[in-house]
Amino acid sequence: MVIIGNSWDEKLADEWEKDYYQELRRHLYWEYQKGIVYPDMHDIFNALKTVSYEDVRVVILGQDPYHGPGQAHGYSFSVQPGIKAPPSLQNIYKELREDLGLEIPDNGYLLKWAQQGVLLLNTSLTVRAGQANSHSNLGWRQLTDRIIQLINGRSEPVVYLLWGRNAIDKRILLTNPRHLILTAPHPSPLSAHRGFFGCRHFSKANDFLQDNGMQPIDWQIENLEQRHGI
Repeated sequence: MVIIGNSWDEKLADEWEKDYYQELRRHLYWEYQKGIVYPDMHDIFNALKTVSYEDVRVVILGQDPYHGPGQAHGYSFSVQPGIKAPPSLQNIYKELREDLGLEIPDNGYLLKWAQQGVLLLNTSLTVRAGQANSHSNLGWRQLTDRIIQLINGRSEPVVYLLWGRNAIDKRILLTNPRHLILTAPHPSPLSAHRGFFGCRHFSKANDFLQDNGMQPIDWQIENLEQRHGI
């Protein structure tokens, strides 16, 4: 049984007992035993641990974790401190600069966003080292679809930022007119110039939150030197 440590435990209690999750768990056990899987098994559910069900204000949906050494730590698009921001995240920072005038930081550690209610969720929560999308058929999508559906059912407004085809495909699960759904091409170098740049999703998200009586997200990620008082 998985222990998240907040209201997700009650919301997802039935999922852990279902056949698909039991099979997923068995498969992951052998994957972690015989090879390298990211993120560390203790970090798989970090996004949910940081943002409880009732605290979700924005959902940013990614595909699967980064598959390079030291990058993934359980939050979509984020990398651990000391790891260079990957190209997609660099493009996210560029859009933030153009949209809100923010400075581009020296790191890709997005925990600050999660702590404000931004659920950084991937559709698959694990990946084999060096093999993007390698765990996409293990059962993760059934679980993450359920998470998306649960958030969709909330009465409090939520902003969904869906970037790229895999994320936009989840729009079919979002039926609640209270929520704001924003779509754009993926921020990867292959597609960012097709409409991600200029989408202004971050200012639109904040405008929506404020219009609904909520605090806007402080999207500025500080440099690591500033965080440690150097």
